[in-house]
Amino acid sequence: MHIGIFIYPEAEVLDFAGPYEVFSTAARLCPTKAPFKVSLIARDKAPVRARAGFRVIPDYDISQHPELDLLIIVGGVHTKEMDKPEVINWIRKQAAKVKLLASVCTGVFLLAKAQLISNHRVTTHWEDIADLKQQFPTLTVVDNVRWVDNGEVISSAGISAGIDMSLHLLERLVNRELALKTAKQMDFDWTENGC
Repeated sequence: MHIGIFIYPEAEVLDFAGPYEVFSTAARLCPTKAPFKVSLIARDKAPVRARAGFRVIPDYDISQHPELDLLIIVGGVHTKEMDKPEVINWIRKQAAKVKLLASVCTGVFLLAKAQLISNHRVTTHWEDIADLKQQFPTLTVVDNVRWVDNGEVISSAGISAGIDMSLHLLERLVNRELALKTAKQMDFDWTENGC
């Protein structure tokens, strides 16, 4: 599986680094062939300055990248990304191709803007729940959970919840044993509070 993580200026660092660590660690732990390749994708190939000035060099840009099986849209200062038609159109096109679509934190706003979720149950960072409800009133926004799994679309609460969601996705995609083994290797206390 090829997992693409979409990053952008002012993206929350743990939103992309957490899921990246989960899937890359899982790939290392597999006794046979690694089941995952993880890539960072941005609007273009220029270095991305994430939150607090953390500089990241994307592997690919939205115009040229391998076919994806899972796309994760991260959060951060998402408002400028919502106003970029090329980004929203790319997310929409990828959603039609991938097996699974996920968001971390405020990445769910980009999914809603792309009209990929409308009457779905979703979650986001606790601080942004009211704003998500106000901007997209047809969504059922759930609080006090780490992730919400709608089958093909999974959203997580804020920042570190992306790790919990990624372990949940790992359990779905491979098995619980690998998810638990990955959490242990990461020395991470997996909070399995999803719905």
